[in-house]
Amino acid sequence: MLKNFLPNQHVKSIYEISVDDLKDKGVKGVITDLDNTLVEWDRPNATPKLIEWFKHLKEQGMAVTIVSNNNETRVKAFAEPLGIPYIYKARKPMGKAFNKALSTMNLKKDETVVIGDQLLTDVLGGNRNGYHTILVVPVGKTDDKITKFNRSVERRILNWFKRKGLLQWEDEQ
Repeated sequence: MLKNFLPNQHVKSIYEISVDDLKDKGVKGVITDLDNTLVEWDRPNATPKLIEWFKHLKEQGMAVTIVSNNNETRVKAFAEPLGIPYIYKARKPMGKAFNKALSTMNLKKDETVVIGDQLLTDVLGGNRNGYHTILVVPVGKTDDKITKFNRSVERRILNWFKRKGLLQWEDEQ
């Protein structure tokens, strides 16, 4: 059961994800979480560095879809100015939104990665639905109420993975 929470990769930030490595693995698309994965949960817009990251993905032929459990107002206001497709109220870790994103990008699961900052939503959802998952350290130091609870559960799981030697993770979470 706990293996569903183990990401295929883990990085400090999305900027450490090599597009060339993804392409070498046959990846053509990215399903990414929004809050505390791309920007802090309370930051309304993309940073200049993030805009450049999205531009680089696009230049390399990568499709991107933002899949967030947040509401339409939040996700639309962030994604529309960037011209990035999005799914709000995704109900992660349920699979419907992941599959919708896949369909939107017209890709197969083995051509797509799921990137997120939470084990209980992003990693679990991606793993249970057959995607390659990449866990990032949350960019924000604070969370909303629901996420705070999730983080306490995640810390226990991450510590278990560390003790078993399954995950080398700096104490940034």
